[in-house]
Amino acid sequence: MKWAPRMPMLFSKSSVVLLICLFSFSGLHAALFEDDDARKAILDLRQRVEVMRADAERARQTSNQELTSLGQSMLELQRQIEILKAEIAVLRGSNEQIMRELAETQRQQKDQLQAMQARFSKLEPVTVQLDGVEFVADQAETADYEAALTVFRNGDFATAQSLFSRFVTSYPASGYVVPSLFWLGNAQYATRDYKGAMANFRALIAKDPEHVRAPEAVLSIANCQLELKDSKGARKTLSDLVKAYPQSEAAVAARERLATLK
Repeated sequence: MKWAPRMPMLFSKSSVVLLICLFSFSGLHAALFEDDDARKAILDLRQRVEVMRADAERARQTSNQELTSLGQSMLELQRQIEILKAEIAVLRGSNEQIMRELAETQRQQKDQLQAMQARFSKLEPVTVQLDGVEFVADQAETADYEAALTVFRNGDFATAQSLFSRFVTSYPASGYVVPSLFWLGNAQYATRDYKGAMANFRALIAKDPEHVRAPEAVLSIANCQLELKDSKGARKTLSDLVKAYPQSEAAVAARERLATLK
């Protein structure tokens, strides 16, 4: 029987254990180093996350503050708008009131101006054409003359006599005097004041012998004389009328009257 040769023992058991421990420690040491790096990475990542979270929280708070501030600003703006609306409404109401007051003031001024113009216009002289004669007269003269003439035409001869007599006294230089004397004489004739009538007819002729009413005044004098039973005086007056105013209608009537008196 042959014996196989033995391998020589390079390491002892203790050496093997030592080597095993060395290898184990070396692996453990490497693993420990790897865990530290991972832990550092995790810590760094956590820090970054915390920073990001803090930044996000600050951003959120800032955003909330801005939103709150914006909301407050919007509310304040809305409040200001409402205040402005109220002020505009007040101003509009005041403006409308002012416009109404202005319109009323303008109307009153217009009425006052028209009233003043009416009063002044009554004081302004006007040009009058009467019985073929043109003259300037105050409106008061015209009003008084027309009032008296209206009364005469209504048949109230006594009142007309008073009004025409007053007119002649009040406006001695008026262009209405000659017509007033004519109608005054006729009013007196109607009330049978023949002498008074003749006096006023003669005053008319003396004042304006060329007046269109003069021939009629002469004829009226003759009529008054006949009423007073003065036939002789009437014939002379009628003859004078025919001589002085031969083309007048009064002269025609005078010739007819003279024929009856002969």
